[in-house]
Amino acid sequence: MLTAHLPIFRRIGLGVVTALALALPGLAQQAPQPPVVQSEMPEPAAPAPVTDAAPTLPTQPSTAPTAPLPAAIAPAETAHPQTDYSPWGMYQAAHWVVKLVMVSLIFACFVTWTVLVFKMIELAVARARARRSVKTIHAAHSLETASAELSDKTDPAAFMAQAALVEYRRSDPAIAAAGPDGVKERTRSVLDRIEVQAGSRIRKGTGLLATIGATAPFVGLFGTVWGIMNSFIGIAETKTTNLAVVAPGIAEALLATAIGLVAAIPAVVIYNHFSREIAAYRQSLGDAAAGVERLLSRDLDFRHIKTGG
Repeated sequence: MLTAHLPIFRRIGLGVVTALALALPGLAQQAPQPPVVQSEMPEPAAPAPVTDAAPTLPTQPSTAPTAPLPAAIAPAETAHPQTDYSPWGMYQAAHWVVKLVMVSLIFACFVTWTVLVFKMIELAVARARARRSVKTIHAAHSLETASAELSDKTDPAAFMAQAALVEYRRSDPAIAAAGPDGVKERTRSVLDRIEVQAGSRIRKGTGLLATIGATAPFVGLFGTVWGIMNSFIGIAETKTTNLAVVAPGIAEALLATAIGLVAAIPAVVIYNHFSREIAAYRQSLGDAAAGVERLLSRDLDFRHIKTGG
């Protein structure tokens, strides 16, 4: 019975196989294709020829944000950010204490040169007047004659002659009884006081020179110490020993020292010069006083002869 149906089953199997064979190509075309993943890796380039020179790496601009450097490797800020190292630039960048020191020293320089100009004129005029008065006193034959010739003068030598004549006239009634020694002593006292007062007046202003010459170096040294102290503070704050951090403060300190020396050295030199000039002037006054004493002594001797005493 099965054998009778074998042709039928055979025909059915052939039909199924034929249908499957016709359907499979269509299914293969309709099936979704998986996406093709393209590799981002660049294809290997051909090996470059080997040369002795070092290869140059291509520089590509970085689009990633630049992260700030850590504090350990970040560039340290200088304690004195300045670019002008001229004296004026260093003054502007200095600490206010150093600025005050510099200004005071510059004012001391101004005082020194002002005293130099005024005292040179004053001493020149005083010495010229003293020389003329001394010549007049030495050329006179009596105290009254010398006083009359110097009546229009206002220098200390002229005052000596006039003061001696006044003392002589006041003592005239007592000279015959008391003798000439008393009037000579009193005249000597008056002349000494005139000489001392003239010397004190001519020395005015020179004390400032002595003070500036003695204190200006120490004032400049104070500015130096303060500037160096600020430099070390800058080193401690920036945690760096770079010379660019220390140099501005030291430069400011040395500038204060230099100004102190500029103020002190001329003051000392000018003070010594004026000391010699004042000594010469006082010597001229001493010559005038000696001439007045000689005239007084001569007048007393002639008076003694005239009175027959």
